[in-house]
Amino acid sequence: MPSFRVLVHAFRAWRRNMRWAKHEPETPYLADLLVGSPVCLHVGASDGRHSYVMTQVAPEARIYAFEPSAFTFQVLKLCLAWHGIGRQVLPIHAAVSDQPGEMMLVTPKKTSGRMGRAYAFLAEAAPEGKVRPDLEDIGVEVQPTPVVTLDAFCRERRVSQVDFIRMDIEGAEQRALTGALEIIDRDSPHVLLEIHPDMLEARFGGSAEAVVDIFRSRGYRMFALNGDRLEERTTVLPKTAWKDYFFIHPNRAASLPDGIFKARMAA
Repeated sequence: MPSFRVLVHAFRAWRRNMRWAKHEPETPYLADLLVGSPVCLHVGASDGRHSYVMTQVAPEARIYAFEPSAFTFQVLKLCLAWHGIGRQVLPIHAAVSDQPGEMMLVTPKKTSGRMGRAYAFLAEAAPEGKVRPDLEDIGVEVQPTPVVTLDAFCRERRVSQVDFIRMDIEGAEQRALTGALEIIDRDSPHVLLEIHPDMLEARFGGSAEAVVDIFRSRGYRMFALNGDRLEERTTVLPKTAWKDYFFIHPNRAASLPDGIFKARMAA
């Protein structure tokens, strides 16, 4: 039986989805990316908000939703059940990186006293001192979590085609993408990626530039919302703690549904 806290969080997430409320500004653009029966990887699935949207714009989609937090994983499973999309979305209790195994999930406790679950990140061990460069905290909660690579997961599950990847993992994106290069080179999937420049550098020894280069070196084009305007970019937007970016490969342009990305890729 789920705990009361899990039920409360799941109800709030379910209600937001039903009201189409508090979604990221990039969310409406998923309809311009997904068509037919796409296979999607939702990495850092949280309460499943993006998974829900994928099922609404592509009702035949197959989605693998990865969530490392034991608490949030329970919330995710409840939301999927309440929305009636459990057959389309397979929840996986795991984090994603460049090597399989086990790591620690570090969840900061905000100065309000609430757990900053949206700020949780992977670490080899519990950090000392200030845990994130972009958040004031009064402590942390640490729990072990299983870790997989996307390449190995897809090989083991015989996932032969990946069409779309949504990834929001608080600075671990460079490592996770390194563990997904087989998929990227094989399928050229569309990608919606939240890049965290400060966390990449402070906690993972990476950089936003290296993340972007993974895609641009393979011929991808990069887009981002700047205000209410979708613009093409070659670098991340300056002075942003985190930001979502779309990566689209020309090889997949012809299969895009009619919309802004198909028009931009044809230009």
